[in-house]
Amino acid sequence: MSALEAIRSVVDYEKEVGKISEFMRGFVSSGKKAAEDGDTEMADATYPEKAPGKYVQQLQQVANRTLDTVEVALDDVRAFEISHSGAHVPFAFASSLAFRIEHNARSYVELFSKVVDRLLPEPDADAMQDAEADVMDVLYQARRDRDQRDNEALQAEGEGEGEGAVESFPAELKRRFVVRFVPRREQRAQAVREVGAGQIGHLVTVRGLVTRVSEVRPAMVVAAYVCDACGSEMFQQVKSRQFLPLTQCQSRRCVENRSRGRLHRQTRGSRFVRFQEVRLQELTDQVPMGDIPRSLTVHCIESTARSLNPGDVAHVSGVFVPLPYTGFRALRAGLLADTLLEAHHVRPLKRRYDELAAAASPEVHERLARLHRDGDAYARVARAIAPEIFGHDDVKKALLLLLVGAPTKRMRDGMSIRGDINVCLMGDPGVAKSQLLRFVAKVAPRGVYTTGRGSSGAGLTAAVLRDAASGELVLEGGALVLADNGICAIDEFDKMDENDRTAIHEVMEQQTISISKAGITTTLNARTAILAAANPARSRYNPRLTPEENINLPAALLSRFDVLFLMLDRPSHDDDLRLARHVAWVHTHGRHPGSADADPIDADMLRHFVASARARSPSLPRAVADYVVGAYVQLRQQHKSASAAADARRSLARSAVDSGISSSRSAIGATTPRTLLAILRLAQARARVRAADAVEIEDVDEALRLMDAAHVTLDARPPAADRPARADTSSAIYALIVRHARMLAAGPGAELPQIGYAEMLDRVRDAGFSEADFSRCIQQYEDIDVLHVNVSRTRITFVSAP
Repeated sequence: MSALEAIRSVVDYEKEVGKISEFMRGFVSSGKKAAEDGDTEMADATYPEKAPGKYVQQLQQVANRTLDTVEVALDDVRAFEISHSGAHVPFAFASSLAFRIEHNARSYVELFSKVVDRLLPEPDADAMQDAEADVMDVLYQARRDRDQRDNEALQAEGEGEGEGAVESFPAELKRRFVVRFVPRREQRAQAVREVGAGQIGHLVTVRGLVTRVSEVRPAMVVAAYVCDACGSEMFQQVKSRQFLPLTQCQSRRCVENRSRGRLHRQTRGSRFVRFQEVRLQELTDQVPMGDIPRSLTVHCIESTARSLNPGDVAHVSGVFVPLPYTGFRALRAGLLADTLLEAHHVRPLKRRYDELAAAASPEVHERLARLHRDGDAYARVARAIAPEIFGHDDVKKALLLLLVGAPTKRMRDGMSIRGDINVCLMGDPGVAKSQLLRFVAKVAPRGVYTTGRGSSGAGLTAAVLRDAASGELVLEGGALVLADNGICAIDEFDKMDENDRTAIHEVMEQQTISISKAGITTTLNARTAILAAANPARSRYNPRLTPEENINLPAALLSRFDVLFLMLDRPSHDDDLRLARHVAWVHTHGRHPGSADADPIDADMLRHFVASARARSPSLPRAVADYVVGAYVQLRQQHKSASAAADARRSLARSAVDSGISSSRSAIGATTPRTLLAILRLAQARARVRAADAVEIEDVDEALRLMDAAHVTLDARPPAADRPARADTSSAIYALIVRHARMLAAGPGAELPQIGYAEMLDRVRDAGFSEADFSRCIQQYEDIDVLHVNVSRTRITFVSAP
């Protein structure tokens, strides 16, 4: 077999070092050009034309120990090449230095590091005189002084001229910086599945959701050893996760003396960097049909550590490199290798509210001020929530207050009163509940959307997993933990398993999650607002039954919601006409009707409005507090009077004649102490929307109006014209039983067969009666020997023909 000649690289790295050095010294950022590109950090106020170069300033900051990261923007490299090319027509990007950096990023990191080592200026102040000087600086200075004394002693003894006398320090040991590349603005962010083997070693940008973040641990990059025989120091560069430590000294003294001294690792003299492992998962819109989301491991080192939190959606740029398996996994994997991304630049797509408010431009502040001056900001911004959905004005106002929230109160004894508002949307299918949930989760900086059927208890709270890096058991947060300081939208709330649903009780009130699993006992923060949507237990909502019977949720859970809205789909000529015209307009023009306004409110403007509102903490004056107390007491008395009237009517009509009142009063509409807290939260959120510093009576009135509108829908009954006139409840249920039995009979004159108890109960419920009405009817007709139910209550038999 003939040998093949090795392929020689066409890149002259010595020339590349010269180009990099020229770029680092000569690049001066133009404030005008930066402003045109939208980069405010490079504006004239920061880097004027006559100021020192951008990277010269960074080098000075690195020398002064005020900066530990040299960020090199590939757009700057490209602009510098074009401005210094001397050609009338700019050369192609494929032949530029920026292209070579992008396609061989790891090698160019080392080249840039060498250039920074050469160009690093002297510090403005002596770092060694600082009382808080870095330990490595002190050790390096002591080593350099010791080596200088040894060299002078050797020269005095005539044993050498210094050749090989000075111990060489690895460059990694002396560096107090890392080089990171910022990708080009025009570089497209890819999905995890789009990054393939052809991009190994390239600088790529991946968009995804952060699902898991490990602890920040020290990672060794240079190991220092001390010889127990000669006292010399030796250094070993660590370039992988596992390495074989040195054991025998190879210094000149030990070799001459043949002592073979043993090396002992010196932890204090070694160099460590901050290391964090992040798990990045594909977003929902990036997953093909019928597939599952893929994940990618991201290694964050030094400046990129602690830049991502679980639940963040971000663009992560870094070098895509292979990671060979080690140990027994390497034996099983063979030639296969895992892949990871060494993070260089992180850009969160959804900034927190405080960051969003601080980064607002003057144009945004002017639009917000103009919106408040118009005097109708509350209604206009509420209409901007899911504008493609017609109607539901009160629901959208409640969702706006949910986004804004109220300030969290912390008492002196450490107890906290939540300020997040919980909202539940109940009702018929097809009334856009899921669309409202998705819009709110998309607008919120930290919004997590999940469904009740696809969520388990561990998926909502936290799961115990084994860390791949350390092998220890760690907690991975679920949907409620990922939505900390945000919003968790749970669709199909009624289809959750009862055991899984109990995990939400603590979150909705205490806003914490208590975990005791696999020896891990802790309390996780879940400071999130819950937005839930529940469908009826049977096809459509039955107004004659209580919400508990319709939604099939316990009252203890529903009472934790501040506002509960019932969204019914009732036929109405005028409403149906307006809805149909709205839907036809959206499908015809591809936009909602309000987008043609002079100053429309888009999703980005809505985020700025919410961020500006959440920056305020309105107080509660004494007069307004007294007004709230009076309103709460009045609500309690009204509820007491309504309950007494309902009990009186039930006592007069034991058979529960169709009066529009169910056999057991709903506990959802009850006024409890939680109702008082809900009024205060809604009023404070309304004051935030008005950009007011104090809560006023009109805010309390609006909160009471919203809660009253929700209670009206909860007590909704069909119009009197739609309710058929019928006899007493027991007679009507018996007629249903007979009709169903005749349908199952063999012929018109045949004997009526036995029918299933559970099947008949479902039919009675669908007809608008409760289980108590059905049991009462069976009992009455058993007493007169017309019906008979077996002991296990599974079959109904006709004793006498009807």
